Amino acid sequence: MKRILNILLCTAAAVALVGCNDFLDRAPYSKNSSSSMFSSALLAESVVSGAYSNVIWDYITTDALSADAFSSVMDPNYTDIDLRYPYLRGTVLSNHGMFTTYWKRLYEGVNRANDVINNIDKVPDMEDALKAQRVAECRFLRAYHYYRLNSLWRGIPIYEKNLAPDEYTKGRDTEEAVWDFIIDDLTKCIECETLPTKYASGSPDYGRVTKGAAYALRGKAHLWKEEWELAENDFRAVMDCGYSLYTRGSYADLFTLANEHCDEMIFSAQMVEQEGNGNVLSRVYGNYCTTGYAYCNLVLNTNFVESFTEKNGKPFNWEDYIPGYNSMDPKARSVFFLRNNLTDAEKATLSEYGADLSQYNPTGNEARVAQAYANRDPRLAAIAITPYSVYTGGASGAAVDYTYRFPYRDWASPSFDLNNWTTAYMFYPIRKFVTSGREFLNVLYNPVDIPIIRFADVLLCLAEALNEQGKWQEAVTFVNMVRDRAGVALLNAAGNEYTAVASVDEMRDRIRAEKRWELACEDQLYTEELRWGTWKDNKFASGNGLLQVWGAPLYEYIWGGNAYNKWAIPRSETEKNTNLEQNDYWN
Repeated sequence: MKRILNILLCTAAAVALVGCNDFLDRAPYSKNSSSSMFSSALLAESVVSGAYSNVIWDYITTDALSADAFSSVMDPNYTDIDLRYPYLRGTVLSNHGMFTTYWKRLYEGVNRANDVINNIDKVPDMEDALKAQRVAECRFLRAYHYYRLNSLWRGIPIYEKNLAPDEYTKGRDTEEAVWDFIIDDLTKCIECETLPTKYASGSPDYGRVTKGAAYALRGKAHLWKEEWELAENDFRAVMDCGYSLYTRGSYADLFTLANEHCDEMIFSAQMVEQEGNGNVLSRVYGNYCTTGYAYCNLVLNTNFVESFTEKNGKPFNWEDYIPGYNSMDPKARSVFFLRNNLTDAEKATLSEYGADLSQYNPTGNEARVAQAYANRDPRLAAIAITPYSVYTGGASGAAVDYTYRFPYRDWASPSFDLNNWTTAYMFYPIRKFVTSGREFLNVLYNPVDIPIIRFADVLLCLAEALNEQGKWQEAVTFVNMVRDRAGVALLNAAGNEYTAVASVDEMRDRIRAEKRWELACEDQLYTEELRWGTWKDNKFASGNGLLQVWGAPLYEYIWGGNAYNKWAIPRSETEKNTNLEQNDYWN
């Protein structure tokens, strides 16, 4: 699909005839498309490319919100929470821009797919087999956008054809009807004889939709409907397509340019190192030392970080490393995170803050706290920059190893402290998807693809489908495939009390925890937590919010009431279309 993006760039003028960011306030697609865009195979392919390009929007602009910021694994920085994520502070009304933006963006994806599905048969110089394949691809893309819409709003209007602006007057189809429509689209996609099962790395068509991707997304729709056996069948079909876990290197190696086309990647947002077509995750996840300068707009949730077990599966507990830690006031226990050899001025400031300096070890403080991270699930080190670990940055013009110390002194010699931009505080900056050294020189145009569906997720979905049928012992096998790659003890390993599982309920908790550790920072977990019904309890748990590494809060999340379980239909849309019924509690 990197080639597809290049086609799109080369035919930008043509795509402009069919592309628009507004769902309702635009000329109908069919007027332009039937007369011009489907008059040749070249122009038609540019419309298909336009349908694909809508997928990457979440990853190529800092205007997009992070889905994981809504989940329990990640927090917006204190500078961003009230401006960009007021949904998490209980202050959002149905006219908020986030609802309008995502309603329009996702329906834009539906419209682009509809355009191809309903018009490509008119192309005079395209083989029928290729037409069928492009229709199948766009059925998947339509299903993908409807999947996201239905996950958030739980019942939305289904449009199979594009209409004139004043003709979008349907009421909402039920949540169940939308899942059924998605499943039907994906079934037709799978039935297309010319749609490949899988593309090999290096194929000029790599990144296009495959049967493997369609099986995976259909399985996910079955999970929403609690059709466990049908979901199981689809996820097993993905396994038969030839996908597999990446095992040539570590978990961290998976999310690199070298391995973005490995057999684990089933469907990805394809990126190129070009403005508007490269991912911006280094910008929103990275730190001030990252090449191009970033600002830790998003950081990892402290409770999430503390959920990572030891390698042997033992639940992490600060008491195992620092006896008495849990009973201390969070500000008092900040002492354990302080750098060695504090100056008198630093001691005075930290004492005033509330650090219990009687517990300070001037020569061994750093090593003491670093021990708490040394033997954890290796995915933690791949995802987070933990205290006194090293991150290789490149903002200074050269690759430099920075150590994450507190209090911060200077990112230049001789300190080489990691600068998290908000240096008065110590959070957990993100390492995953963040440029290392001088690998990529622009923080806004990173060429690494972003996985949307990958095989590890499919294995965990299969485990869930099996478990909910009561087959928890069989589910263990597939979770263990993911754990084995991660380098942690296997579930039900002989003689290991920490990984013992003996029931459906215990296995359910294991699967959900495994998904959070495996998929963090990939924007998949918010809708999973909505589907599980765990989002409120996890995200809005008492005291949860943006916490420093020692647990002291800078802000707390505020539950806005039962309305929050579903997104509000944008007020602008209910005003244009009076047949749209608002979700409960939002009026």
